[in-house]
Amino acid sequence: MSSIADVIAALPLPLICAPMTGVSGPELTAAACVAGVAGSFPTGNCRTSEELEGWLAGIQAARAAASAAGRQVGPLAVNLIIRGNRRIAEDIDLIVKHGVDFVITSVGSPAEVVGPLHAGGVSIIADVASMHHAARALEAGVDGLVLLTAGAGGHTGWANGFAFVRAVRAEYAGPVVMAGGISDGAALWTARVLGCDLGYMGTKFIATVEARGTPEYKAALVTSSLDDVTLGIAPNGIAASQLKTAGGSAGHSVSGVRAVTTAAALVETTRREWFEAIRGTEALAAKLLA
Repeated sequence: MSSIADVIAALPLPLICAPMTGVSGPELTAAACVAGVAGSFPTGNCRTSEELEGWLAGIQAARAAASAAGRQVGPLAVNLIIRGNRRIAEDIDLIVKHGVDFVITSVGSPAEVVGPLHAGGVSIIADVASMHHAARALEAGVDGLVLLTAGAGGHTGWANGFAFVRAVRAEYAGPVVMAGGISDGAALWTARVLGCDLGYMGTKFIATVEARGTPEYKAALVTSSLDDVTLGIAPNGIAASQLKTAGGSAGHSVSGVRAVTTAAALVETTRREWFEAIRGTEALAAKLLA
């Protein structure tokens, strides 16, 4: 089984293109992987098991072709929504069959899927929005945590990201992902310094040509700011961040959306910002320690 630690070590940029309901299709997921970050999508975006198998086969073919061409390809992750999912067993079979690198669980306890996924050689990280949920997920045997913080797009948390990460790090030394508020490479580097191993980026990936969204929705992201994001309730009863002007999901990071671009261009810009932030930190540290 490839561990989450192995996934992290192999990534040149510690970023996951977040799984987004209705937005993440095989086009965006494959493009993210080929660009060198982790690509992901919710299995619930596929109406049937047959459609899910087609998506997985196509994404893996794109990853294999890019790898054969000498590209450094990112891992493939799949999001399993637990609550109300009547297709979990079938989804797990296909996840194992098609060699998915890791699974992200959300909306419910991961306890029922840890055993089957581990038996199939697949690692699991779990969305959590509180210290209680983090403890329960770890008791269930997950391999890492996704900290759902205030301002995340779609399903969102309530906890401040700085406080949440440090609280978790005081009790847990394993893999941690920050979800919410990562709008550029500088924010991603800040999350890394704070103690996270990886970061989610979702809202900015909606504004890519590969994402499944209307032109009007993507244009609204470009012209919106943090003040245009409101906290509402999703149909499943969970708190969700939404864009007032377009009716779709968006996080506080919408202020960082400047244009509709390709996934590859977004990853490259984020990579450049990441290294600029590292160099800026080195310069500041040298000044402060002089």
